[in-house]
Amino acid sequence: MDKKMIEKIKSDPDFQKLVSERSRVMVVLTLIELFVYFGFILMVAFNKEFLASKLGEGVVTVGIPIGIGVIVISFLLTGIYVYIANKDYDELSEKIKNKYIKEV
Repeated sequence: MDKKMIEKIKSDPDFQKLVSERSRVMVVLTLIELFVYFGFILMVAFNKEFLASKLGEGVVTVGIPIGIGVIVISFLLTGIYVYIANKDYDELSEKIKNKYIKEV
């Protein structure tokens, strides 16, 4: 693909929409993940007593379900991104590709 075609695609409104929407969603999901993860790490660093407190009479502490929650949230955020990508980005990518594939 030549530079002229690349510049043409970059200036396409659909391509710019795709890039801006994808970037916005990526930033939001990344910030949520960083907040959850670093929140847990900060809790480990500064509030060990809370995380070490037992749940009921057993050996399970509060930190275990919170740690599992961090992992589950990571999977959920990945699923959200995949859902959005399949619903919106794939259709828009196909539209862009079909528009320019004829010119190649």
